[in-house]
Amino acid sequence: MAAQHPVPGSQAGLIAGEIGEFPDASTRAVTSQGDGTRHIPTKRPFSFGRWFGATGWRHLVGVVMVVFSLFPIVFVVSSSLNPNGTLTGSNALFSKIGLDSYVRILSDPQVPFATWFANTLIIAGVTALGTVFLGALAAYSFSRMRFTGRRFGLVSIVVVQMFPQLLAVVAIFLLMSTIGDLFPAIGLNTHVGLIMVYLGGALGVNTYLMYGFFNTVPASIDEAAKIDGAGHARIFFTIILRLVAPILAVVALLSFIASVNEFVVASVLLIDTENQTLAVGLTKLVSNPRYADWSAFSAGAVMAALPVVALFLFLQKYIVGGLTAGAVK
Repeated sequence: MAAQHPVPGSQAGLIAGEIGEFPDASTRAVTSQGDGTRHIPTKRPFSFGRWFGATGWRHLVGVVMVVFSLFPIVFVVSSSLNPNGTLTGSNALFSKIGLDSYVRILSDPQVPFATWFANTLIIAGVTALGTVFLGALAAYSFSRMRFTGRRFGLVSIVVVQMFPQLLAVVAIFLLMSTIGDLFPAIGLNTHVGLIMVYLGGALGVNTYLMYGFFNTVPASIDEAAKIDGAGHARIFFTIILRLVAPILAVVALLSFIASVNEFVVASVLLIDTENQTLAVGLTKLVSNPRYADWSAFSAGAVMAALPVVALFLFLQKYIVGGLTAGAVK
C-alpha cells in the first residue's frame, strides 16, 4: 500500500491547482482521507486495449495507408532497374538491378528524353505561374468587389467544371487549327497554344478554390489600406497576396502536377516529336504491340517525378493550411 503523507491545507490547494493545470493519468485528483490526510494516486498500469482504443488505431491506419501509397512507387522503381525491359519480370521486386534502362532512354537518338523533359518543365512552370496570377485576380474580384453578374459568374464556374475536359477535345482542336491559320505562333503544334488551353481549363476551379480562401482575409484590412490612400491594385499586390500565400502555393503545385501528367490535350495539339511533353513522348515507348520497353518507360517516369517531388517538398509547409483554411466559408 502506498505511503500516506499529510499535506497542509494551503499546499493541498496548490497541488490541486497544479493538477488542474496539468491533468495526467498518473495524477488525476487529490483524494481525501477520513483522518484529514491527502493521497495522490499512483500511475495506472499500461493497458494495450486502452491505448489502442485511444490512439493506437490511428497508427495502424497510418501504416496501412503508407504501405498502400508506397507500393506503386516501389514497383515502378523496381521495373526501372530491370535490365530486361519487360514488365512481367518485375513482379519479383528488385530481382535484377541495373541502370541499363536509364542509359538507354538518355542515349537513344530516337527518344529525345531531354527535350521532352525541358518542354514539360517550361509548359508546366508557365502554366502554374499563369494559373496562380489569373486565378488570384479573379478570386480577388469576386471576393472584394460587388458588380452585376457576380453571383451568376460564381455559379457558372462551378457548373462548367462539372463537364470533363475530354468532351472539349474536338472543339479545342478545331479552334486551335483556326487560330493557327491566322496566328501560327499560338496555333497547333506550339507550346504557347497548349499553355493557353491549360490556362483556360484550370481557371474556373482554381478561382473558386482561391475565392474561399480570400474570404477568410478580413475586409477591415482593405478598408484600413483605403483610408491610407491605397487603391485596389496596391492592396492586391502588396497586402493580399502575402496573406494568401498558402493557397497560391497549393494552386501552383496542383497546376504543375496536372500539366505534367496531362496527356489527351497534349497528344492532340503537339504533333512534332521535338515539341511533345514527357506524358506524350514516353507513351511511344510502350505503344508498339510487338515490343514495349516498360523498363525505359519506368525509368523515364521516375525521372519525370523528380521535379514534382522537389516542388512538393519545397511547398509542403503551405499545403495543409492552403487546403483547409478556405473550407470554412
